[in-house]
Amino acid sequence: MAKYFNTTGVCRPSEHYMVSLDGRLAEIRRMIDRKYYFPINRGRQCGKTTTLAALKHFLRADFIVASLDFQFLSQADFASDRTFSAAFARRFALALRCVPEAEGKALDRIKKCGDEG
Repeated sequence: MAKYFNTTGVCRPSEHYMVSLDGRLAEIRRMIDRKYYFPINRGRQCGKTTTLAALKHFLRADFIVASLDFQFLSQADFASDRTFSAAFARRFALALRCVPEAEGKALDRIKKCGDEG
C-alpha cells in the first residue's frame, strides 16, 4: 500500500508521510535526563499523539512507560488532594497492567521511586 497523509490519529512512518521525530525525541530525552518538566501542547493536527506514541517506544529501553488519561477521572476525583491521589493511584495501577516490563524487578524499582518521593 502506498504512503498517504494521515490526519485521523497516530502516524506511522511505514504507512504515512511524516516529518522525522528524531530531533524532537532526543530533545525530550535530554529534558527527562535533567528531570525537567515539559509540555506537549499544540493545536489540532500538529503531531501531539504521534509524538507521544513515538516517545513511548523511544524510551522503552531505559524506562517503564505507562500511559495515563485524566479524562477517565471524574469531577469527584478532583475534590481534594486525598481523592485525587487515590484516583490517580488506581489509574496508574491499571496503566501498569498494560506494561509487560512492569513485572518483577521493574515493579520493585517503581515502588522504590515512590518511597523516595
